[in-house]
Amino acid sequence: MEMIFVYTTFPDWESAEKIVKTLLEKKLIACANLREHKAFYWWQGKIEEDTEVGAILKTSVDKWKELREAIKEMHPYTVPIIARIEVDRVNSEYAEWLEKVLL
Repeated sequence: MEMIFVYTTFPDWESAEKIVKTLLEKKLIACANLREHKAFYWWQGKIEEDTEVGAILKTSVDKWKELREAIKEMHPYTVPIIARIEVDRVNSEYAEWLEKVLL
């Protein structure tokens, strides 16, 4: 089993928690870490400043396509980031736990 991280952001805690819980229930992710942060970005020709909730989702490479589509379908943003991050190495105990959870 090959582990990956998937990174996305949400506009608020409510949408982040709702979507993460749905992804957990569907067994598309084994774990998620959420953190609020300040965001600066270009939108419709001007620089915006806001707070967002960043999410690091932990899953297997086998779940990537289905997870990406589920996030797109549920996400409140018009243009969400859904970034796949390769994990070079992870301790075997965690990898075994992840694999069991995602079955």
